Amino acid sequence: QVQLVESGGGLVQPGGSLLLSCTASGSIVSITSWGWYRQAPGKERELVGTITSSYNRNYAASVKGRFTISRDNAKNTEYLQMNSLKPEDTAVYYCRAVGVRSTRWYDEIWGQGTLVTVSS
Repeated sequence: QVQLVESGGGLVQPGGSLLLSCTASGSIVSITSWGWYRQAPGKERELVGTITSSYNRNYAASVKGRFTISRDNAKNTEYLQMNSLKPEDTAVYYCRAVGVRSTRWYDEIWGQGTLVTVSS
């Protein structure tokens, strides 16, 4: 079975940086696209950004210019580089893989989430 394992969350001061990683485990042939989402306490889950198989990217307006999504197909890994962090970035961050080819086809798979806290 394919699973997404996230890492890199933690406590950081405003203006600081964090790098999140999401790795797909199992026998992976290909992953079509990746995404990052976040959910703050008491709020709905929202899109942070996506990256396609052609490395096209899109971002939420709230993070554009501060966050960068990347992918390493050989490692079956997606990254989220977060710079100039603000307290309002505090949330549980979730990765998502879309169109996963393994021993069978997965339309989408979600990671377990990693907590990012931005505070003084």
